[in-house]
Amino acid sequence: MRRWAVLALMLAPAAASAAPLDNAYSFIDTMMDMHALGTTLRLAQSFVPTPAFDGGDISYTYDDAVLIAALLERGTPDDIARAKVLGDSLVYAQDHDPAADGRVRDAYHADPFVKHDGTPNIASKSSFTGNIAWSGLALMQLYRATKDQTYRVAAEKLASFIVTNALDARGKGGFTGGLTANGDKLLWKSTEHNIDSYALFRMLGDKTDAAHALRFVKAMWRRRGGYYFIGTGTDGKTINHDDPTPEDVQTWSFLATGFEKHKGSIDWALANLSATSGGFSGLSFEVRDRTGVWFEGTAHAAAALEARATGDDLNAAQLLLNDIEVGQTSAPNADGNGIDAASKDGLKTDDNGDVYYAALHTGATGWYCIAKQNGNPFRLK
Repeated sequence: MRRWAVLALMLAPAAASAAPLDNAYSFIDTMMDMHALGTTLRLAQSFVPTPAFDGGDISYTYDDAVLIAALLERGTPDDIARAKVLGDSLVYAQDHDPAADGRVRDAYHADPFVKHDGTPNIASKSSFTGNIAWSGLALMQLYRATKDQTYRVAAEKLASFIVTNALDARGKGGFTGGLTANGDKLLWKSTEHNIDSYALFRMLGDKTDAAHALRFVKAMWRRRGGYYFIGTGTDGKTINHDDPTPEDVQTWSFLATGFEKHKGSIDWALANLSATSGGFSGLSFEVRDRTGVWFEGTAHAAAALEARATGDDLNAAQLLLNDIEVGQTSAPNADGNGIDAASKDGLKTDDNGDVYYAALHTGATGWYCIAKQNGNPFRLK
């Protein structure tokens, strides 16, 4: 039997009568326990393989950060224990990285996470600024929940890595994209990365670097259209007018900043990224491909609407959550528990061939859990 089929049997739902939120947490637990149990250091495999897409045992650092936020949002004793396992694993990866400079990598292998020689099993050697910042956000949420200084110290090291390797004075300032697998500096600047970095610096009380990131984010605002551009080219100045206008920038910006003057970016996303296809509704990743629903992005929008909470926002958020729950039971590879990344295979994210698949995804499931409980991983409670 093929590997993806075996995993599908492992994930078969056993509690169809349980609430959608409980089912989603069951999926998170299953993914965490796929390759190790208990307090064993580990990260969660990000995707369940399908006939169309097999990501193997790769665990994307961003997905693990989202899972930490989701587990702490519900916050049962078991959830907190699981969040600590993931957080301790990120700290381990940081402390045992061959570069020894406070970074984590963009992805690790989940089977095993720690190799026989004690080193973390790196799957992607690059360190993008957004993934570094998200790891820091998750560790700060753990610090808030546990008061364990270990997590704050690790988050401070991540923030220091961003400043050391990505601080940029060109154009409107901000922070560049991070480092490639070869250690080369990425010279373009991402609005999303700067949103993430702003939130991390703000959590740490670093007003100077938070202001530096926020200045860049505000500079990416297109007042005439009411949305944010994706970022700049490699010169650090020229705005990418032709690149995708992604959903996450429009919703994460409000979750992170609460900036009233730009809160219309949420409405722009709802108006320009809405997608209805194959019986599923929600938001796509970007304007140029609205042939399917990106369930994670749909959860982003629901969380942003809950945070804004004006007019009919809460009702609109609930409708989006309902759409995700339809996908939870009916998407192409649904198991009744987890959330597929997309409602179809091949949903485009850019013009370079990068796509989402209808594969059960920890990141999408974690964001659903966050939005379902009116959470905001960019802010400390």
